[in-house]
Amino acid sequence: MKLVVLAVGQRMPAWVDAGFEEYARRMPRESPLKLVEIRAEPRAEHETGNAERAVEAEARRIAAAVPKGALKVVLDEHGRTCTTRELADRMAAWQMEGRDVAFIIGGADGLSAAIKRDAHVIWSLTPLTLPHGLARIVVAEQLYRAHTILKNHPYHRE
Repeated sequence: MKLVVLAVGQRMPAWVDAGFEEYARRMPRESPLKLVEIRAEPRAEHETGNAERAVEAEARRIAAAVPKGALKVVLDEHGRTCTTRELADRMAAWQMEGRDVAFIIGGADGLSAAIKRDAHVIWSLTPLTLPHGLARIVVAEQLYRAHTILKNHPYHRE
């Protein structure tokens, strides 16, 4: 099972790249974690309706980047929260299905309704709004933590 984080936005601060890479590096060979940055749509703030057009353009790029047959997990503050143990259980089920999993993080204006509608899971990390770069790190860390639970590694403590 391959895990891919599709995130709108490029040129994150060095601490974001380092944080994500730290947890991606820890993932096992059988569940590699990869980041694919999706170009954010440039827009002039004064244009009426430009945010909606930007989100739709980003949605087309996201859809093109999702690996074929991958289970789509959209990150959205209005989604369902879960514990790390529940995430580990989901990961185990995804492994049994043999499907790759794409975690989708939108840009500054969010994700299109179509991307959310096509999602298999809508996951909320927290009801708080997080900076998108920080969300990348949290997703990576939680995937690593869930993996350690499945392998009975002492990283996670309850």
